[in-house]
Amino acid sequence: MNEVVKRTLSGILYIALLVGAILFSRDTFLILFGFFYIIAVFEFCRLYQINKITGYSISAIFALTLFFINNSTLNSMYLIVLPFSCYLIIDLFQNQFSTKNPTIKKYLHLAGYVLLPFLIITQLPYLNKIYTPLLLLSIFIMIWCNDTFAYICGRLLGKHKLYEKISPKKTIEGFIGGVIFTQIAALTIFKFTDTQAPLLFWILVGLAVSVLGTIGDLIESKYKRQAGIKDSGTIMPGHGGILDRLDSILFAAPFLFLIYKIVM
Repeated sequence: MNEVVKRTLSGILYIALLVGAILFSRDTFLILFGFFYIIAVFEFCRLYQINKITGYSISAIFALTLFFINNSTLNSMYLIVLPFSCYLIIDLFQNQFSTKNPTIKKYLHLAGYVLLPFLIITQLPYLNKIYTPLLLLSIFIMIWCNDTFAYICGRLLGKHKLYEKISPKKTIEGFIGGVIFTQIAALTIFKFTDTQAPLLFWILVGLAVSVLGTIGDLIESKYKRQAGIKDSGTIMPGHGGILDRLDSILFAAPFLFLIYKIVM
């Protein structure tokens, strides 16, 4: 099958599955992201040379905390990942990730880059403890808008590399185009949807998606470069793995959660 056709079909299937699961019910959303969670742990363990049994055991413990701890403890636990995210940003522009890092550091990366962000994503569709699927769906729409227009603007106008050492195809012009069109999407969502979220919320979410989503993409690219692989997995023909598809929202999730707490 032609690579473009394969990529298009798998992309359509992914979007249909994601949108359908989020909109249908809270349970289908959790089931789908539970499946994504399992695959992402497998991909990261392979990527970072972590023992898979230990990795899955730790991921199960993290997931079970959602059912056994109170909200205030859960909120504090989520905020722990913010310093780690800041560390990843600094490290992105300094040192190389190493698959030869001490074991404890590898598990710290698994928890901070995959596990906690995934658990945070499962809390993003809730507004005043009510499942509001349009919240999460709107975030994904902005991510897709940012990726699409960053690519288009980069192809048409791109002359200056954003961070060539890690991602040779990304350009500053593409990044700026992504930011602008994502803000347009944020304003459109605010005007034509009834999520009860203020304009400031959508502006900040749009900026987080564009800026932090791009950083998340670069960080995942750095993990893959260090491991010497092109894609995190093969579950989506033409697109790679789950980490390849969710790298933007995984890194942005802790900051989106913080925006929820401050603005909403």
